[in-house]
Amino acid sequence: MTASRSDSVGGGGRATGGPAFVLGSASPARLQVLRSAGLDPVVRVSQVDEDAVADALPAGTAPEGVVCALARAKAEAVATALIAEHADVVADCVVVGCDSMLLVDGELQGKPLTPEVARKRWAVMAGRSADLLTGHCVLRVRDSRIVAEASDCTGTTVHFTTPTAAELDAYIATAEPLQVAGAFTLDGRGGWFVDRIDGDPSSVIGIGLPLVRRLLGDVGVVVTQLWVGGTQLGSDATR
Repeated sequence: MTASRSDSVGGGGRATGGPAFVLGSASPARLQVLRSAGLDPVVRVSQVDEDAVADALPAGTAPEGVVCALARAKAEAVATALIAEHADVVADCVVVGCDSMLLVDGELQGKPLTPEVARKRWAVMAGRSADLLTGHCVLRVRDSRIVAEASDCTGTTVHFTTPTAAELDAYIATAEPLQVAGAFTLDGRGGWFVDRIDGDPSSVIGIGLPLVRRLLGDVGVVVTQLWVGGTQLGSDATR
């Protein structure tokens, strides 16, 4: 769930003895989840055209396949840029790309972008349940080459309450739901309108910690190697 954009490389990224950790997303929510879990990621935002990637997929691609393909496209774009621009320092890193969409009545919903679309989304969602799908892709880069890849999707069922007309007006007026998948947040003002979830809360926020841990293991990284970052890729702080 993305609320801002940045194209610089900075921050922490590498714990003692472990590879650098690069988050291929501008989402402050994803960044906060990782920081709260002991990581200090480098943030690098891809310039992927999400609509173009989705349109290029074969007809009938499952919703889980769509979000995984988008996550992979983002991770690959960031890894390719790092290899081209920072080949002298990227000796060992992992790049993580994510993409979240809400599955409602068999239709994937991304960011509404406008108040009108957000209002229409909530007219359908209110008082119902929907599945928040988050695709994850982890790439291992060593010696300026992508040497391993692991990807998968998490699905979490979100049970929405029915906000009053005044509450919905106030929520949409904050602009928070306009730039997030499914027109809601779990960790922000939207949390007032979520009765409960069935699944991983970190995945609903945008990056599933249990799944990322498993995917890191698939590319040869133990998550505890990444705790508490220190060294940097680049010099510009990114938030």
